[in-house]
Amino acid sequence: MDSFEINKIIASILLIALLFIGIGKISDLVFHVDKPEIAGYKVEVPLNDNATQISETKTETVEKVDIAGLLALGDLAHGEKVFKKCAACHVVEKGGANKIGPALYGVLGRKVAAIDDYKYSQALIEYNKQWTFDEMNGYLRKPQAWIKGTKMSFAGLRKDRDRASVILYLNKYSDSPLPLP
Repeated sequence: MDSFEINKIIASILLIALLFIGIGKISDLVFHVDKPEIAGYKVEVPLNDNATQISETKTETVEKVDIAGLLALGDLAHGEKVFKKCAACHVVEKGGANKIGPALYGVLGRKVAAIDDYKYSQALIEYNKQWTFDEMNGYLRKPQAWIKGTKMSFAGLRKDRDRASVILYLNKYSDSPLPLP
């Protein structure tokens, strides 16, 4: 192959590239499309009273839990196993010292943030409620979502049986355990 053949091949490749670019530019001029300022479509949905009632009902059912049915799922032996996740930060025995988290002996039935020698987050101090079965269930499900601003970095217990077992286990460790619902 001589140099003249190579020049013809290179010239044809360049010509094809120029044609593609030129055709693209010409088609942009011929077929002008106005692009919207904001990409996407706005879909407007009319709200009626039924839709708002349905959404309110859904949020209420999510928050309301049959605590008696939930606690029926749990058992103390399983609660002791699951509590090992909590034992890195908490002590449940009577007279146990605070660790990273406060001692949990007698936690059910007492006021939130009630231990004097533990430094609670401001969110827990301002929460101003009692630790009931319902409160403990919500908090153990996802602490950061239940009490926004808590410094407890635990992700939570997603399984109902795990939460119920831990609640029963915590209730056992008290001078006066709460009566089961």
